[in-house]
Amino acid sequence: MVNVKNRWALVTGSSRGIGRLVSLFLAEKGCNLILHSRKPEHTEGLLEEVKAFGVDAYAVSAELSKPTEVEAMLKEIDEKGTPVDLILNNAGLQIAYRTDYYKTPVSDFTDSFMINTISPIMICYHFLPGMIERGFGRILNTTSGIRLEPEQAGYSASKAALDKVTIDLGSKLQGTDVMINLTDPGWCRTDLGGPHAPNAPESALPGAVVGVFVDDKKSGRYLGAQSFTGMTLEDAVRKAEAEFESPY
Repeated sequence: MVNVKNRWALVTGSSRGIGRLVSLFLAEKGCNLILHSRKPEHTEGLLEEVKAFGVDAYAVSAELSKPTEVEAMLKEIDEKGTPVDLILNNAGLQIAYRTDYYKTPVSDFTDSFMINTISPIMICYHFLPGMIERGFGRILNTTSGIRLEPEQAGYSASKAALDKVTIDLGSKLQGTDVMINLTDPGWCRTDLGGPHAPNAPESALPGAVVGVFVDDKKSGRYLGAQSFTGMTLEDAVRKAEAEFESPY
């Protein structure tokens, strides 16, 4: 199992929901953190909480709907000289639920793809060469199990596209200690999932982070977090490595 102590992780969408829980989980394990949110003030409280675990941490901000802001965020991290070893692309947007789905506007797709697909992949492309050069890296791209709901076509399609690019990238990394996988927290009672979702946000742990800790050089897997609910991290890692195969 990977030891994340003193490694640096970038967590997007860290100010609330699953991103917040993931950040605290990693900090407890001794992982240094780059906390992303849309505005700096959103992570002020969380920054103090994670630092209380004795780790280094700082915050960055960017509207993931704007490529120029994503690029500026990446430049800021580079200028600090931070060796990003772990990426958790947690931030996402569920733009609308269209009961009259034949009238779904084009903007549902363009906005969803920018935040849910393009920005995460920009981040992957930016940091993967450094991971490969150093010989270590873990990327978890957050997907969704949503199926057969044209009411949420923009969201669903953007996550399907993220799955495709993640799996394709993983085929080039398979067998190395730079691993890229998919994580799906499940339908949780977060701002995105809404108050009527069946699962508490806490049920997504440790499954939402298990892909950071696996150590078997396999990429492209779909790691559904609800499959690990109630397990210790150690047991979750063993289960992931034994039961979740790469698609190659």
